[in-house]
Amino acid sequence: MSPRSYLFVPGNRAERFEKARAAGADAVILDLEDAVQPAQKPAARDAVLAHAHASRPAFVRINSADTPWFADDIAALAAHPGVAGIVLPKAETREQVDAVLARAHAGLTVLPIVETARGFAGLDALAAAPRVERIVFGTLDFQIDLNIEGDGEELLMFRSQIVLASRLAGIAAPVDGVSTVIDDPAAIEADARRARRLGFGAKLCIHPKQIDAVHRAYAWSEADEAWAARVLAAVAQSGGAAVAVDGKMVDMPVILKARRIAGGAGNT
Repeated sequence: MSPRSYLFVPGNRAERFEKARAAGADAVILDLEDAVQPAQKPAARDAVLAHAHASRPAFVRINSADTPWFADDIAALAAHPGVAGIVLPKAETREQVDAVLARAHAGLTVLPIVETARGFAGLDALAAAPRVERIVFGTLDFQIDLNIEGDGEELLMFRSQIVLASRLAGIAAPVDGVSTVIDDPAAIEADARRARRLGFGAKLCIHPKQIDAVHRAYAWSEADEAWAARVLAAVAQSGGAAVAVDGKMVDMPVILKARRIAGGAGNT
């Protein structure tokens, strides 16, 4: 299964790397971009390289293509077997993905972050690019770039289009952006559940306190599992005849959803 949670840890805080790995997120992103001041970029890259190991690869968010650190980040990290994937900020073109892949080891994946109008315009090309595992929606920067105020219905169309493009490209369900609140699990879970209802499969996290709420949002409830068991049992006993469960007809889409729940798969 694809990760449900991706936890950022600043690339210039090496003392936090192991804590981040132990925090319970499905994946860790060592961050060289937003979390690191310009003067600290080279040292942060060195710290990430020193920590990376093939036995436990992590994701790395490099600096964007319009910065002076982009080429050096790729040269140092894309071929490193301890880097599972490159998280590509402000992704806008297929050529930016190709630049990463030109130096990549055989198993490297790419997670482009769509966080600008140009990135959204290039969504289909990004989703279809080789080795793109899934699209990440950088909601905060996206709102700034488009002068949008709000993270709810204001971004509904954009979230839905990202889900659609991901499905058409045959890649994993996309990753939603961060919640800025840290000490409000209910709000974090609500954010994650909203994205899940729209077809997202994961969420970015900026603090370990957010992880449990995200995982709850992407887990099937006991009621869901019980319903799936009833549906599959009724179908098995029907001998191919039409069947109803809880007063509702069971057709193939219902059966497929029940199988997904019973198999433990989410929206990914």
